[in-house]
Amino acid sequence: MTEITFADRPEFLRLYRRLYSFLRQAWEGEKVLQLKRMLQESLSKAEVNRDEALYDLLLEMRTALITLDEIGLKQPTVCAVLLFRPVVNNEYTLAEVKECFGSEVELILRGLKKVSEFTDKRSTVESENYMRLLLSMAEDIRVVFIMIARQLQLMRDAKGTERSQQLDLSVESTFLYAPLAHRLGLYTIKSELEDLCLKYTDRDSYDFIAQKLNETKRSRDQYIREFIEPVKERLDKTGLKYDIKGRTKSIHSILNKLKKQKIDFESIYDLFAIRVILDAPADQEKAQCWQVYSIITDMYQPNPKRLKDWLSIPKSNGYESLHITVMGPKARWVEVQIRTRRMDEIAERGLAAHWKYKGVKEESTLDNWLNSLRESLEESESNLSQKLTDFKLDLYEEEIFVFTPKGDLFKLPKGATVLDFAFAIHSKLGATCISGRVNGKNVPIKHLLKSGDQVEINTSSHQTPKQDWLSFVVTSKARARIRQLLKEEAGKQVDIAKETLSRRMKNRKIEVDDAHLMQLIKKLKYKTVTDFYVDIAVEKLDVNWVIDRYLELENREGEGRDSHLPVSAESFTLRPPTHDYKSSDELVIDQNLTGIDYRLAKCCNPIFGDEIFGFVSSQGIKIHRINCPNSNDLFSRFGYRVLKARWSGTKGSSSYTIVLRVIGNDQINIVANLISIISKEEGVQMRSIAIDSNDGLFQGNISVMIADTSMMEQLIKKLKSVKGVKSVTRLN
Repeated sequence: MTEITFADRPEFLRLYRRLYSFLRQAWEGEKVLQLKRMLQESLSKAEVNRDEALYDLLLEMRTALITLDEIGLKQPTVCAVLLFRPVVNNEYTLAEVKECFGSEVELILRGLKKVSEFTDKRSTVESENYMRLLLSMAEDIRVVFIMIARQLQLMRDAKGTERSQQLDLSVESTFLYAPLAHRLGLYTIKSELEDLCLKYTDRDSYDFIAQKLNETKRSRDQYIREFIEPVKERLDKTGLKYDIKGRTKSIHSILNKLKKQKIDFESIYDLFAIRVILDAPADQEKAQCWQVYSIITDMYQPNPKRLKDWLSIPKSNGYESLHITVMGPKARWVEVQIRTRRMDEIAERGLAAHWKYKGVKEESTLDNWLNSLRESLEESESNLSQKLTDFKLDLYEEEIFVFTPKGDLFKLPKGATVLDFAFAIHSKLGATCISGRVNGKNVPIKHLLKSGDQVEINTSSHQTPKQDWLSFVVTSKARARIRQLLKEEAGKQVDIAKETLSRRMKNRKIEVDDAHLMQLIKKLKYKTVTDFYVDIAVEKLDVNWVIDRYLELENREGEGRDSHLPVSAESFTLRPPTHDYKSSDELVIDQNLTGIDYRLAKCCNPIFGDEIFGFVSSQGIKIHRINCPNSNDLFSRFGYRVLKARWSGTKGSSSYTIVLRVIGNDQINIVANLISIISKEEGVQMRSIAIDSNDGLFQGNISVMIADTSMMEQLIKKLKSVKGVKSVTRLN
């Protein structure tokens, strides 16, 4: 290999030996040497940007190792990853790759090349390009695995990059790659992506939990030993082959518990889980898992509401395990996960490991999911942003299992209704569904289904899809089909309404001017012409009234506004805005744009100097702090609406409101001292103060106007110096 001249040379050589050894396990020597020659040739062509080319190759080698060690893919995938750059740069054609390494490598690289055409994925998320990106991902599942592995490596390497790049990677990971990893069963990778996102977007919360975990490690390890030792004694007597260990939950999942349950760190009882992994023959897996379940529940009291049986019916991504929660020593609830070695490998590595045991060619639930995704995206008439929402729902939702009267099993997202079930069976059945029978009882189409329900669908030839159906169905198939049927029905209504309006106009001997008609539709505040004609069809608008308004508009063209019509935007004189939008060069949004209207989000009250991002909302652009309490939700659900944003200059010229939370001893004059410090601080103006006192302690919120974060930090430092003050923190 060409001599490496950068600091990572030892790692480069280690990766090279590891990958070479792996490729030689299944490929003949000449084939591996050909790959080596192609990579050498690619490097030699990059003399001008040699270091950059070497780092690119190192990135691909690290990515290849993730696909190998952490996902469990084979030689064709590793080869495709290593050849990715040379092929994308058109140094080698796909035909040459196919000739040297076979059709598998060529197929994967074709998918990767398609994906590489849309490098700025977030900026194209609402375009046809993004839809094609998802479709190209669905062509070969290994392309998806490689994309996830590459994103994980980029996140690992982002430690020393610019903050804007860290935010970009975090939004992409939260919005697309973490849920994809979750859906494919790559739980270890999913957790690492989420933890790294948290590390880059809310470092204070990340460090807080990491520090707490470190402080409690000794006591936690001691408790795990106390729990495990008697279990091991009982298991050893059975002759079962097993491993048992404790596993601490991810920082991201712990933070979610803190937010969701609104509790302190010390109040979380399930910081860790005990995992029992059995070395069981294939025909005894379930029996041995239930045997361990019996032993543990004999020793510790189980919580029946927390039993999760994924042995009897595995998850769609192949996940199999038995989860129980029992009352351990010191009256603490402890989660125990029981699975076999095969199940554990699938849980850690996802479907790639599932294939190892089941065979790649076997039709799997993952293939069904990919086909469903492709069908949903290929519905060209559907709204693209809605497709992406449906795509997200399908990735994240938990599952329920319901049966037809004949006993056929259907998997649906949690929250699915009778109508979802009907569409899952057949689109025609869904379109004509009027009610259902669940476990023998008649129920409406809105009825929420539960696992184990037996469902029968009642239909009527007179039934047609309704607009309100979209408000309670949850599956993407049902939503896409209902929208398509409603659009078809709306098209019929539009044709009828057009014909009616045209006939009435002719009866009154009126020549229709399309420009005037469009002006009338706009004045009536219709967003689309279709909506206008639909209202005529359903008699929400009287045809004769519409014609009268049309004549008035035509007669008064160039004169004043028609008093009978809603006033158009053009007729208003602009008045000074009463809301808190700002437009100045103090903020730079997206691609170095200044002077754009924006609003500071109330949920986190950003000020000059905070790390921020823009979010395109229905009220315009809102500016949030990167560690805003809502940022993770915004990234995960609406990543395509996130914009880069930064403050321009080095000092703020405007005033911003912040709220400081002050806690201290209830001493004489302490409040007066705080107010005195604030009043003396140049550039700081106090707006309000609210103090509560209880049992010798006082807690108060102080609202102040301030210019930037440096001024805020200086003020907090001075307030903390007041005798009796225990803490001063900024509220969101």
